[in-house]
Amino acid sequence: MQDELLKMIRQKDENAFGLMYDMYARSLFAIIFNLVRERSEAEEVLQETFVKIWKNAGKYKESKGRLYTWMVKTARSLALERVKAKGNSDIQKNFSAENFIHLHDNNVAMTDRVDAIGTREFVKKLKPKSVQMIELLFFRGCSTHDAAAALEIDAEAVKNQNRNCISELRNYLQV
Repeated sequence: MQDELLKMIRQKDENAFGLMYDMYARSLFAIIFNLVRERSEAEEVLQETFVKIWKNAGKYKESKGRLYTWMVKTARSLALERVKAKGNSDIQKNFSAENFIHLHDNNVAMTDRVDAIGTREFVKKLKPKSVQMIELLFFRGCSTHDAAAALEIDAEAVKNQNRNCISELRNYLQV
């Protein structure tokens, strides 16, 4: 289904936009709302997200991950930009990985949860350092330097541990 949708989006098929919105709006909105914390702001960021995805579909590389994962990254980036622009750069630090996964699992229809199925189980299998990396770098939106300060290690160590975490996840996911 994602391959067909991507092909339609790249061809700028007008039906694809509605289909994409129907499939992903709810889960992307949940991610955005958890960062910006205001409904009207989240709706604006969601709109920006879909426009950016539509315009940049040609930049998406299947070899780098799933379409949904790319969409989440786009939504998260735009939401973090909005939060930082408003001077609330610490707001996203209130969310733990466990809370985010729970929210995602409860707000996404089964057909939209392909990327989320078993997420909590994978996180539970990770080493504590890896969970910290995921939480700081992805769920809290910290920069490498912010994560280094929080963990009281240097930025290069954060980068190395992040690579190890990604490798560990790939092993669990068998990719």
